[in-house]
Amino acid sequence: MPLSLEISDQYGYVLAVATSTFFLNTFHMSRTSTFRKLAKVPYPAPYASDEEVAKNPSAAKFNCAQRAHANYTENLAPFLGALFVAGIQHPVSAAITGGIWSFSRLLYVLGYTSDAGPKGRLLGFVGSFASDLVLKGIAAYTCYQLLF
Repeated sequence: MPLSLEISDQYGYVLAVATSTFFLNTFHMSRTSTFRKLAKVPYPAPYASDEEVAKNPSAAKFNCAQRAHANYTENLAPFLGALFVAGIQHPVSAAITGGIWSFSRLLYVLGYTSDAGPKGRLLGFVGSFASDLVLKGIAAYTCYQLLF
């Protein structure tokens, strides 16, 4: 049996949240690049060595920025998938939850690269983890609605 799908004009909110993640990725890249220069870690080295970190506090911040960016990219595809699926039936709920995720990921990178180091990422982690879980639940519910 064919499934006919009509996308609400409110789906634009979902697309706006998805677009915000492009700019957040650019922010991650810029922050990582800035800390790479301060740490004087040459390309193609992905991280500063333990010896460099012991001598240079900027090297530790570079490693934190690099790890925050890697964690962001690891989580981005599943997030966008859940956002797009959830937004089919629940665009406003998906957009609000996705907006919380995106904002939390900003807090994550800012906290991780602060003087607090890895402990600084906690608030952003909690917000992004909780909103990601909710968004995946909305996506699963959307699938249920479309199947039954």
